Amino acid sequence: MKLQSFSRKALTLLCAVFLLIPALVNGAGDLSGWELGSDYNKLYDPKERDSIKGDIAKFITVTPMKGMAPGIAFILDEGGGDQVVVHLCPEAFATARETGLRRGDWVKVKGVWADVDGEAIFMAAKIRKDNEYAFKVRLTSDGTPFWTLSPERLAEEKAAVE
Repeated sequence: MKLQSFSRKALTLLCAVFLLIPALVNGAGDLSGWELGSDYNKLYDPKERDSIKGDIAKFITVTPMKGMAPGIAFILDEGGGDQVVVHLCPEAFATARETGLRRGDWVKVKGVWADVDGEAIFMAAKIRKDNEYAFKVRLTSDGTPFWTLSPERLAEEKAAVE
């Protein structure tokens, strides 16, 4: 009995180590320009929260401002010919595939409007698909980006969404 219990614990620990190796080897990845006090993140004003909804037309790679690391975004088709570019996060934080969202999904996006280099964009905080799934990238209370949180705090926030 004890040997079987030890084996399960060892296997669980081994799996956790393998999951952490990429993060330890690669670090957090390139977050240039996406930092908490960056010019880009200063555009997110949580007092101006809004929501939009529609279908995801396609995912795109964006570089919001000169010198920033690439990020992921999608084109939201609000219907009637209206399309909005929705910025999600740096690619180092999550790829389009890792969001759990797909082209054609009907979503409701909470976030704020911002003007980036003369283009009106929507900076997402939370994307909800159906009533069962949400991909969250910022704290609702103050707009703090998840990619700037400590690993412990990020785990707490992800657990709260699930």
